[in-house]
Amino acid sequence: MTGMRFGIIPGLRAEAWLTALAILLYCAGTLAGELDKSAIERRFQPPLHVGEKLREVPAWPLTSELTPDAGPVGYVFESIDLAPIPGFEGTPMNLLVASDAGGKFIDVEVLRQHEPVFLAGLGPGPLHDFVKQYQGKSLKQQITVSSSYGNTRPADSGNRVVLDGVAKATASVRIVNQSVLAAALAVARVRLGFANPGSGAPAAVVKPVPFERMDFESLLQRGYVQRISFSNAEIEKLFAGTEAAGADEEALRKPDDVYVEIYVGYLNPPNIGQNLLGDAAWAKFKTYLLDDRPAFWIATRGRYVLADASFVPGTAPPRLSLSQNELPIELRDANRDYARIPALGNIGSALILTAPALAGLDPGRAMDFNFTISRSRGMILPVVTQKQISLRYAPPAELLDYPPKPPPEWLQAWQGRLPDLIIIGLALLLLTGILLKPRSISVKPRTLFLFRTGFLAFTLGFIGWYAQGQLSIVQITGAIKSVSAGAGLKSFLYDPVSLLLIAYTLVSLAVWGRGAFCGWRCPFGALQEFVGMLARGLRVPQWHMPIRLARLLARSRYAILGLLAGTAALVPLAAERLVEVEPFKTSITVGFQREWPYLLWAVGLLLAGAFVYKFFCRYICPLGAALTLGGRLRRWNWLPRIEACGQPCQRCRIACRYDAIAPAGGIDYDECHQCLDCVGIYHDTARCGPKLLFAAKGKTVRIHPLKAKPHGLSP
Repeated sequence: MTGMRFGIIPGLRAEAWLTALAILLYCAGTLAGELDKSAIERRFQPPLHVGEKLREVPAWPLTSELTPDAGPVGYVFESIDLAPIPGFEGTPMNLLVASDAGGKFIDVEVLRQHEPVFLAGLGPGPLHDFVKQYQGKSLKQQITVSSSYGNTRPADSGNRVVLDGVAKATASVRIVNQSVLAAALAVARVRLGFANPGSGAPAAVVKPVPFERMDFESLLQRGYVQRISFSNAEIEKLFAGTEAAGADEEALRKPDDVYVEIYVGYLNPPNIGQNLLGDAAWAKFKTYLLDDRPAFWIATRGRYVLADASFVPGTAPPRLSLSQNELPIELRDANRDYARIPALGNIGSALILTAPALAGLDPGRAMDFNFTISRSRGMILPVVTQKQISLRYAPPAELLDYPPKPPPEWLQAWQGRLPDLIIIGLALLLLTGILLKPRSISVKPRTLFLFRTGFLAFTLGFIGWYAQGQLSIVQITGAIKSVSAGAGLKSFLYDPVSLLLIAYTLVSLAVWGRGAFCGWRCPFGALQEFVGMLARGLRVPQWHMPIRLARLLARSRYAILGLLAGTAALVPLAAERLVEVEPFKTSITVGFQREWPYLLWAVGLLLAGAFVYKFFCRYICPLGAALTLGGRLRRWNWLPRIEACGQPCQRCRIACRYDAIAPAGGIDYDECHQCLDCVGIYHDTARCGPKLLFAAKGKTVRIHPLKAKPHGLSP
């Protein structure tokens, strides 16, 4: 057996040359690159104009002839520059995204994608239709993708938008959604003032609590308005060691006097806004808050003032800035008239400032209000030194509602597939019980036939065609490409059915070897078995290959596996075409709805299986080769053998359609598909040759099981 296991290595030398040739041919015809300005200009023509690519973020600004002084009206960018999220196949998609200055999507275009289902399965059409749904949607909205597996699509409402998914491509379109949103938010945070999402939870909202009349001292005591005070000495300490040290004579004379006392209040809750502004001013000011823009009352007492005589109302105060999570958020003056509060006669200056509704500011998290203090020394060419003081403000939690953090996109995918996962999980538990205790189901041929046929029908119909759970070599090549690119394997989380089956398969390799998957849980393998049943029913002649020829052909699986793994690691784009050696996508994923060359290949392999039992599985399948290698983890030989097996009894070997039993009686677990036929024969006294012989002679003979080695052919 050792020779058979490792004899494939010399045969791979020729395949290595084929691999190198394929790489060279593919590279010669492949050109990769990003769009340049001219390519963007072809897509966005006058009155729009495309500016030079920005330095701080890889995006092209769009300006309009209709509003020449308004600045950029939008931005265009490629998702791969900002969010290179690996797709289902392992390679990031590239989407051209355009959004306006308010955070609304103008358009999304697919530039390059490598998803198997969209390359030649369903074709690119459904993907292009999917991305059209982003037009008019806003980054302010919670954009998710609906499930196509038994879930109705909820209507768009409020801040939630649900895009129609694509059947048979759920994982891929979820990754598209993540790529579009992540890239657009990256640009919005730099150019549109969007805040960092922080924990990912929705922003807190004002809680509808009963209004309570309070004076200014009560607002301070309850933390609704918060303050901080700096003395002249503390400000002088800020400038110590600079050119401006000692430049403030008044601060030196009166170090204990207040330089500035700062007050900040979040106006949106009525218990703050109405109490600060008064009933009449509050009633008028509420019209500014209809779009949920955050508003703040900011005042100072002392020598420092927020705005001097040069300040232009309606603009951003030059001495004040706001940040949250270290990202700046623009503040603009709303209306200075509202800031006049007669009860606070000692207030030196006050402003009402608002942040854009789309800025992503979360009032439930701390905000840093930063105030700039400037000093100058010299008359002709003065040296200006600036320092900052800050007040960290957070409204009391009693005034806010904190929406729960939405689950991550991958978890939503699991929740949407929960019924399917439960059904498949129960089926796997049943299969586990049968394989652990196979005697009860296998000793009667009809019972085994009915159970096996029913389970294979479930595998083909439910796991394969409905739940899209066909495991494939694409998952292995995709993992190789993702790891090689340093992107990890997170994309696997978006396909819960496949991930469940992968996890079960990895565990089953250590127990039963490759046969538990290939013989029971592979939808295309099930389809081949049904083709074989039909062929035998129609009396199609069956060809049993000579053992040596069969073993030689079986090595081709490893050569194909090596070729695919090598191209996935070295030339990822080449693997996308070479994986088409598998007919799984054609026959299972898209249900034979594909171009004729792929149909001919898939149907041809099925026809070959009508003459040579499970031809593809035994002689071509690269996934089967990978699982065979993984099956070396199996720690025991669970198929029972006795001393008479093969010496001289050949009953099981003749019945085995997989040629997995040697003439000497040993089991070749690398070829075994765990069909349980030999298990039934072993336990059936009416079919086991040695037991029949002993029974005919009227003898009671103890049949000793063989002590087999953990791997290879049972001796």
